[in-house]
Amino acid sequence: MTKKKTDLPSSPPGARGLPVLAQPAAPAAPVVSFVSLGCAKNLVDSEKMLGQLAESGVLISGDESAADTIVVNTCGFLESSRDEALAILRELAARKKAGTLKRIVVAGCLVQRDGDKIQEWVPEVDALVGVNNRDDVVRAVWRNDRDAALDRFMGAYHPSMAAKWHDTGRLRLTPRHYAYVRVSEGCDQKCTFCTIPSIRGPMHSKTPDELAAEGAELIADGAKELILIGQDTTSYGADLGYSPGLAGLLRELNRRWDGARWIRLMYVYPSIMTDAMIDAIAESERIVKYIDIPLQHISDRVLKSMHRRVTRQQTEELLAKLRDRIPGVTIRTTFIVGFPSETEAEFAELERFVGEFEFDAVGAFKYSLEPETPAGRMKDQHAAEVLAERYERLMLAQQAVVFERARRRIGQTFEVLVDGNDDRGSLARHAGQAPEVDAVSIVADKDFEPGEFVNVKCIDTDDYDLVVKPVKSKLRILRS
Repeated sequence: MTKKKTDLPSSPPGARGLPVLAQPAAPAAPVVSFVSLGCAKNLVDSEKMLGQLAESGVLISGDESAADTIVVNTCGFLESSRDEALAILRELAARKKAGTLKRIVVAGCLVQRDGDKIQEWVPEVDALVGVNNRDDVVRAVWRNDRDAALDRFMGAYHPSMAAKWHDTGRLRLTPRHYAYVRVSEGCDQKCTFCTIPSIRGPMHSKTPDELAAEGAELIADGAKELILIGQDTTSYGADLGYSPGLAGLLRELNRRWDGARWIRLMYVYPSIMTDAMIDAIAESERIVKYIDIPLQHISDRVLKSMHRRVTRQQTEELLAKLRDRIPGVTIRTTFIVGFPSETEAEFAELERFVGEFEFDAVGAFKYSLEPETPAGRMKDQHAAEVLAERYERLMLAQQAVVFERARRRIGQTFEVLVDGNDDRGSLARHAGQAPEVDAVSIVADKDFEPGEFVNVKCIDTDDYDLVVKPVKSKLRILRS
């Protein structure tokens, strides 16, 4: 791990030029446990904070019951994520009242969004660390006076922060063989349903050199798959004046990350995906042929109401181009059901589209009313029953597609990366399966270690998952 200077607690010094007769003992190092909630972008923040805490001398424990301090890195994107965070904080508050916990530090999106309200909801919280004050987590944890008033480390994003922003020196929470690389932070798209711009601020990108160095550190730490993430990866470099954009970055990382086997691209924004980006994915051997492209809807009126800056025709043309120019590409998307004023006919249009296009994977969200967004102020908000019914219908439509696509895999031979084991066998993924969000390939053999690449043949399906067996091949099995 890269060493860097951190703000350690110090003992009070004696007066200059006079002998120090006695000094109070240095405070005992806090024993910290960490709870990370939300998306992969939040996970990177959690890993960075853990790295900073470890370098400051904190004792990190995976056993919450052994910790005297717990840091919760929260998500504030949807109402359900806020409810999850508050439920955890109230559990911790009960432990603090019982005397088994000394300090609760809350960080992340919920802090940036709701600020001091968090202490109103959970008075036992000791410190708040916003997304723009991530580095202050060390001070928040090392606070000597445990009975002091609420510690607040919350500030708005300022462009000067971009010069100091980096994600090296992380203590990773993912398995050793894969890691997330955040190419940018913030978003300029301003979709009417989304709170991210108000929480995370405007788009700001890392430079290609910074990303190359970060990836090199992760590869040296054992990562074989690097996953590129950001709120909007397709806008990469626009704020830097980097004219090659995402296409140039992909080619650059394909060349410079020679220790990585797979480079995966996530969170593509459809209205600004260019031919150059498609060509870079198709032509770069380390870039896996996998596109995560959240479409959100297909009805022209709903897309306009969402401020997605794309039409159905443009969407269909782009999807056709992806399949035509990237042979064997896997396309994953997400949709929102029950957007304000979405009619039954518009939802049925989306439902038919999912069945007809046959996406490799689809995720869906029930629309979440966020009062501060334009969509939250729209009329014709749907009842919870409507959201639930439409969500179930869309997932059933996609289920039929996915089960059929999985059956077509039977008899095919391909390579998988092993993630771990359970009672079914070794759990692995082919290039068209991203960690955490997609189905898996179950290898009927428990001898494989996480991080191994294995050549397999699909012999069956298990609902969404594939059942595979190892096969002899000229491809060498690579061990960690």
